[in-house]
Amino acid sequence: MRKSLQFILVGLASMTGLTISPTIAAAQDLELRVGPGGVGVYDRDRDRDRYDRYDRYDRRGPRGCDPDDALDIARGEGLRRAQIVRMSPRSIVVQGMTRRGPERMTFANRRGCPEI
Repeated sequence: MRKSLQFILVGLASMTGLTISPTIAAAQDLELRVGPGGVGVYDRDRDRDRYDRYDRYDRRGPRGCDPDDALDIARGEGLRRAQIVRMSPRSIVVQGMTRRGPERMTFANRRGCPEI
């Protein structure tokens, strides 16, 4: 009697575990985020559906030179108080100060920000 009761309890526990596991997996699509705007629920599936409409090449990131990268490269080359003076579809011009005075650096608006 005791053995049959154990088998029944183990069977019920396994059946309950099988029915609960899909609901746990479905709950992993939600994420709770705390930020400057307060607490919010983030649904991962919603954003995935939104980005599937776009071409796959658009998800690789920016194609051109990121202005922050251009500023970082200019600062690494010794430009102090660097700021972006002009941006065009082809180039980014950064101006700053060196030991000799004002200086300008021009970067191509391509990935990697090559200097012109």
